[in-house]
Amino acid sequence: MVKLSVIVPFFNVRAYAPDTLRSLRANAREDFEFILVDDCSTDGTADLLRRAEETVEGVVVRRHARNAGLATARNTGLDAARGEYIAFLDGDDWVAPGHYTRLLARTEALGCQFVRTDHVQVTGTARTVRRVPHGPRGVVGDPRAAVLPATRTTSVDYAFAWAGLYRRELLDRGLLHFTDGLRTAEDRPWIWRLHREAESFAVLGPLSHFYRRGVASSLTRIGDERRLDFIRAYDQLLAETAADRDAETLLPKAVRTYCAVIAHHVKDIGAFEPSAARTLKTLGATALANMPQPLLNDVLNTMDTERATVLRKLRRRPAGIKETTAA
Repeated sequence: MVKLSVIVPFFNVRAYAPDTLRSLRANAREDFEFILVDDCSTDGTADLLRRAEETVEGVVVRRHARNAGLATARNTGLDAARGEYIAFLDGDDWVAPGHYTRLLARTEALGCQFVRTDHVQVTGTARTVRRVPHGPRGVVGDPRAAVLPATRTTSVDYAFAWAGLYRRELLDRGLLHFTDGLRTAEDRPWIWRLHREAESFAVLGPLSHFYRRGVASSLTRIGDERRLDFIRAYDQLLAETAADRDAETLLPKAVRTYCAVIAHHVKDIGAFEPSAARTLKTLGATALANMPQPLLNDVLNTMDTERATVLRKLRRRPAGIKETTAA
């Protein structure tokens, strides 16, 4: 029986994949499987995965005929997973030796449906500890209760799917699949759904997952329209929250979070290609117009002046009207 399935998408990360693959080798067990999904890489990554399949215990490779993005690649791995527990790892990150064995033992001892974990952010040679914004460690709680309060950073704002471990029952209930085709912010509606629908979770503090920041191929550093998928992701998040039984309680948090992300991207509009910048303004204005207006007014009245000013200016722009001049 397979105890743990680790799903690892790869796309053009030839420079970093050796570290990832070495870390999997240092975590191998007879009852672990590592599902490596090549999302149609063109830089030699596929050759590395082919060799790993031949030399690393438990490695299984799945390949896409066309590049489909991180969300779809993770879904490919989920469809192939046989494990009692599920974990995710990105193809340019790595974990310390024995990470999964220790995490699995602690999760089983707690008996909860999923755990979230702290991690180490790696930017060049700098390393920074990043904590799950949730107080108690090693204490089983209600995931729904961890969504709020609306005015503070909470567990749903720490959306990294790879920072955790998930029982198979969540996969069987349809809670672990991602929205196909999302290129960015795919973790956002995913983590909100998990916190709304699961019954138990806990936070653990092992600092043995290393997240590589600032990779050139990351979509957070690319300025074309793929980066605008955050709009589709947050529209989904808002719609699903509005349909929840506790919508009145949860929507203020969803609206505030969406507004903060729109403001962040508009403030960074110079990083976008001109056509993508124009589309960002159009989609941002439309998103604001579609939000519950009383909630939006509350957010703008309580948000810091800089972001509120950005959003009010965007709000005055007619939604759905594309510019024909440069942004």
